[in-house]
This record gives sequence, C-alpha cells and structure tokens, in this order.
Amino acid sequence: MTSKWTGEAVARITAAPIATAPAIDRASVRPILPGFDLWDYWPVQERDGRTASIAGGTLQMLLCAPVVGDPEVRHAIARIRLMHECDGRWRDLGNLLPNGFSPGSREWSGSANVDESHEQVTLYFTAAGQRGETSTSFDQRLFETSASLAVTDGTPRLGLWSNPAESVAADGRVYATDMTGGGAIGTIKAFRDPAWFCDPADGQEYLLFAASLAASVSPWNGVVGVARREEEHWCLADPLISAERLNNELERPHVVHHRNRYYCFWSTQRKVFAANGPSGPNGLYGMVSDRFAGSWRPLNGSGLVFANPADQPIQAYSWLVLGDLSIISFIDRPGLIAEPSDPVVARRHFGGTPAPVLHLMLDGEQASLA
Repeated sequence: MTSKWTGEAVARITAAPIATAPAIDRASVRPILPGFDLWDYWPVQERDGRTASIAGGTLQMLLCAPVVGDPEVRHAIARIRLMHECDGRWRDLGNLLPNGFSPGSREWSGSANVDESHEQVTLYFTAAGQRGETSTSFDQRLFETSASLAVTDGTPRLGLWSNPAESVAADGRVYATDMTGGGAIGTIKAFRDPAWFCDPADGQEYLLFAASLAASVSPWNGVVGVARREEEHWCLADPLISAERLNNELERPHVVHHRNRYYCFWSTQRKVFAANGPSGPNGLYGMVSDRFAGSWRPLNGSGLVFANPADQPIQAYSWLVLGDLSIISFIDRPGLIAEPSDPVVARRHFGGTPAPVLHLMLDGEQASLA
C-alpha cells in the first residue's frame, strides 16, 4: 500500500522551530579534486547497509564533470568518478566506467555494494539520455553492472565491468515514461537514483528510486518508487510513498534500518513543491515505518528532518544517510539567499565538493541532528 506525504504534514513545518545544518563558510571551501565539479555521492556498502571498509578506507562514487562556466551544465556531461577516502584524504582513481560503456549519454547517481568476500562490487546507476544522442534528452533508465575488486599495494582496483543490464523499466501505467516535464530544472520527471536495500527481517532485496506517477492529474507527482527482487529479476511494485499534488521530486530515496524500524529518507527543494500550497525548505525529509511495506509516517510530524540555514537556503544538497547515521552531501551554493540567474554568479558560489559530514539522531518517529 502506498503511503501519502500530505500537505497537512508539510504545513506543520512552520509550527515548530526548524532544525538546520551548521552554516558552511564559503571562504573555507576547498575542492578535493581541483578542476572538477563533484556532487551526489555514495560509498560502496556491505549488504547489511554498513559502509564497507576497503584498503583501510572507503570506496566512494561521485558524480563528476569538468568545471565549465555554468555549473548547471554539469548535469548534461556527468560521469561517475571513483575515489578512495581514508581519514579525510581523498585519492582519485579516475572515471568509474569506461568511455562508451553507459547506455546513456551521461551517468547519474545510484548505489553500490560489495559481496561478503569483498571480491565483487555491484553498481546500480542511472543512465540519462541515450548513447550517441545529438541533443540532450531527459530519458532516465536504471542499470546494474558488476566488477571484480582487488587491492594492489594498498590501492583498490576494479576489474572489467559486466555488460550493463537494465534493472527495471518504467511501465507507463504506475510510473511515468515521459521524463520531459516542463523541460526546466525542477520540472523534469524522474525514473532515477536506484538505491539497493536488503530487508534484515527476511532477506528480501528491494530497489528504491525517484519516480513520477503516470496517471496523475497533477504536475506535482513525485513518488518513492520500488522494485522487488524475484529470483533473478526485479519486479515493479506500487510506490512506497507518494507526494502527489504536493511535490515533483523526491530525490535519492533510500532506506535505513535502525532499532527495528525502517526509515525512508529523500532530498527535495522548495522550488519543486506545488504552487499555492504548503512548502518546505531545501532539506532532508523522511518517514518511518514498522515494516518495509508500510504504513509510513512523516518524521517529526511533517517529514522534515533538517534544512539548510535560513540565510543560506541553498548551501548544500543531496543528503544520504548511512548505516551509522552519518549524513553525507555536497556543497552547493553557500553564501547565497536565492538561486542566481547569472551563471557567473552561480559559478563563483558553487562548491562542487563534499560537504562536512553531519550526524543524525533517531528516536522512534523523531529525528534530529546530533
């Protein structure tokens, strides 16, 4: 059964003080990979959701693009980068996938896990656009591929990737197949951001993703989509959570199991809430359930976990809660109170590098920053 994230819940945001992340000092921002923009990122995880320890650190996969004049262009040229992080030091290991490997024109975010023997990594990712397209399209498809893992002289190495297999496709009945929306950033539709999850209650595997309702009468029709593993295949299921009539994009949804409860988190922005309705700030949102199938209830009564500071509402984005309740994200545009129309201003303020790690506290249906 699909649970609803409602306007009534979002309206409660203003009824209590809003928890905010610490302000990011723009002057202190230092890129970990000079010459490149980095944003949505995720670590290779164990099958139980813990971040895998590999070669004394963590293997991180980050969306990456060369620095160009307008930082928004990065979405049209994105590749996945592989880096090894050890005690806050980042070592660049180059593009994760070979040139021409992806079925799309660029690579968008996903998730990855390693097997128990640490001999094979499986990647779930979004192929955006179509390979060889002459103009940038908004097509989004979910793919998976695996490669061997070895550590040589302290450096993690991934072998040849298996042929990319489409995990599951939008059906046009429950999940929309037309991704164009209005064409502007914040209006496009979704079938992206695959996040693998294994239910510790029964070992059942799921794939969560950001999606859009096919049969909706509203332009704000974002949902947390889900597919269930049946033997060797993924089978689409009804969405876990729907924001129909409320919000267009529930981005990078993922589930964390903590103290016998299930917590589903996503990121969203004020600009993708329905016009003339209740809205929330750019922030991390979530719902909680006693079992994976639901019903899901909004954390803190509203769904908002925390937001960017009021005087820096776009300082960071794309939060990901890890198994130990640490929270990673990227530095977006600190020092601005609104999104700039001038790409020169956008470039001057764009961080394009990992943000300081935050830590979450969960107590039943309440969530707060530690």
